[in-house]
Amino acid sequence: MEDLLLLEQISKVYGDGDTSVKVLDDVSLQVKAGEFVAVVGPSGSGKSTFLSITGALLSPTSGRMMIGGKEIHKLSPKKMNQLRLEKIGFIFQSSNLIPYLTVQDQLLLIPELSGMHHTNAKKRAHNLLDRLGLMHRKNHYPESLSGGERQRVAIARAWMNNPDIILADEPTASLDSERGRAVVQMLADEVKLHQKAAIMVTHDKRMLDLCDRIVYIEDGILSEKKKK
Repeated sequence: MEDLLLLEQISKVYGDGDTSVKVLDDVSLQVKAGEFVAVVGPSGSGKSTFLSITGALLSPTSGRMMIGGKEIHKLSPKKMNQLRLEKIGFIFQSSNLIPYLTVQDQLLLIPELSGMHHTNAKKRAHNLLDRLGLMHRKNHYPESLSGGERQRVAIARAWMNNPDIILADEPTASLDSERGRAVVQMLADEVKLHQKAAIMVTHDKRMLDLCDRIVYIEDGILSEKKKK
């Protein structure tokens, strides 16, 4: 299996001289197609910075990151934006749906930004909503959805452009155990079915058995332990 995501000796330092703070310290990670990786660690351990760099939202101080064999931090800002839109899907803990857009329009906004033909985009949106059990909600607004439904919409939106990499930041934080597990199971199934790579930052240890690998981050240092 190919490495869809490769981080090599990534460090991130804020500030200069005696006031500098190293948030990430020589972090390296490989994620192959079909792998679902959990990242866990205490608050302030560097998880948010790690996810921001992995999502090409923040540049590292040193090290390199490759997506699909391409070193991304050498790209121009325009090409970087295009890469984020085409190659990376984001799922946030609060779903971050746009309140004045229907469920269907939440999904159609993504391909509109990337220039996908409307007919193809609508077909893909309906396919995703059907697979996630949301077709009957396609014309509803976020305020009328349950927490689990909003997160399923967020998952569908993240998959809309068929990205190689999915990044999920505490996707179960606002859900009860049953709904949270259903959301993570959907994510795991999609990764396996379509041979994508996914990283989920989480505090919820009840979800770790659904992941292929677990990495720990503390004081900016990443380590991996084998699952029992």
